[in-house]
Amino acid sequence: MKTIFLFPGQGSQYVGMGKALAEAHEGCRRLLQEADEVLGFKLSALLFEGPEEELKATQNTQPALYVASQLSALALAENGIVPDFAAGHSLGEYSALAAMGAISFADGLRLVRLRGELMAQAGVRRPGAMAAILGLEPEVLEGAIKGLPGCVVPANFNSPGQIVVSGEVASVEAAMEACSAAGARKVVRLPVSGAFHSPLMEYALDGLKEGLAKAAFKKPVAPVIANVDAQPHDDPAVFPELLARQLVSPVRWSDSMKTAIGLGIARGVEVGSGKVLMGLMRQIDRAVPVTPVESLEAAISLKDA
Repeated sequence: MKTIFLFPGQGSQYVGMGKALAEAHEGCRRLLQEADEVLGFKLSALLFEGPEEELKATQNTQPALYVASQLSALALAENGIVPDFAAGHSLGEYSALAAMGAISFADGLRLVRLRGELMAQAGVRRPGAMAAILGLEPEVLEGAIKGLPGCVVPANFNSPGQIVVSGEVASVEAAMEACSAAGARKVVRLPVSGAFHSPLMEYALDGLKEGLAKAAFKKPVAPVIANVDAQPHDDPAVFPELLARQLVSPVRWSDSMKTAIGLGIARGVEVGSGKVLMGLMRQIDRAVPVTPVESLEAAISLKDA
């Protein structure tokens, strides 16, 4: 039975994530200590104690989710559970690459902290918004927002009938109205601090490219399906370009999961915080079960499955 590891992105964070693994597993405690040392502040305290508002700040959310995913990945690896493929949603792509050995834990952590800081700065320089549009086909949505003033683009193709748009505040508001008029079942403004995966993030691009150029990438133990092209990759030379493009390009999650299913994937494991990706897979293909792993018990239960 082929397995894919799925790594969540922003929106899956909560105060207390990773605590169960840290309490149960010495290796996870050491990894948390390394994270605190690499970052120069107590990320572990923010993970376990909050406050929530500080955890929700993009520059903190990204390293926090990355570390939570690495704790789960370590528990899975030590129980002999290895995937045939991996994929991560936005930030989660960095988590996937680290868990598959394509980048070191420390290099990945520095990158996601840098990415979060740059994205936060971009959000201040060019304020933006995002909104989830439910119940429209991609072609209908793209037709509805085409020609709207300002900048608004599809940012996340999450599942059939769930697409997120991103761009300038007024343009996103206009897109919400246009999509409602086009027959959307629901439109929801998202509580985010910037227009992620849109041209408004271009301010962050040069700094991210500099950081990616300093990181050492290696061949992953399993191919990682990239957000930007929904294709599996195991050539370390392509990862910096794919990650840079991802910053200003849509996350093609639905297509990525369809690619995985076409490659024979029969089950998924959500590695880290929450159950968002499990829910999206149910919308994409209910025949592929996804098991969330946030505890040692959950990892062990997969070993016995």
